[in-house]
Amino acid sequence: MAYVPVPKDLTKVKTKVAFNLTGRQLIFFSLAAAVGVPFYLLTKGILGADVSAILMVTIMLPFFFLAMYEKDGLPFEKVAGNIIRQKFIYPPVRPYKTENFYAGVASLIEMEEADGKKDKKTAAGNAARPGRKKKPPGRKK
Repeated sequence: MAYVPVPKDLTKVKTKVAFNLTGRQLIFFSLAAAVGVPFYLLTKGILGADVSAILMVTIMLPFFFLAMYEKDGLPFEKVAGNIIRQKFIYPPVRPYKTENFYAGVASLIEMEEADGKKDKKTAAGNAARPGRKKKPPGRKK
């Protein structure tokens, strides 16, 4: 009986279109051929067959790279976009700043205690001098 391995994680399985290649790979390989072969044919007479073949291969290599590269399930364009976004578009340092709620509460408590002490002093001072008015609290100088 024939044995067929079935992968456990079916999300990584890609649909093969032709020649055991995905549609994306077929598109990039056809682009490589569409660019490289005419370049070779045009430069073969001028530069010679060896030099134009080497130049054709160097022109086709980026297309092969784009067709085959994949990291963490993402193609090269998405990986490059993420790198560009992280390095150049967003700020490199994002400091984590919080507002300390308890420091604000402590300063309010201190202000209330200071106001309470002033009220007691001014009340005793106003009782001794009946003609004086209570001053509104303001900035300390």
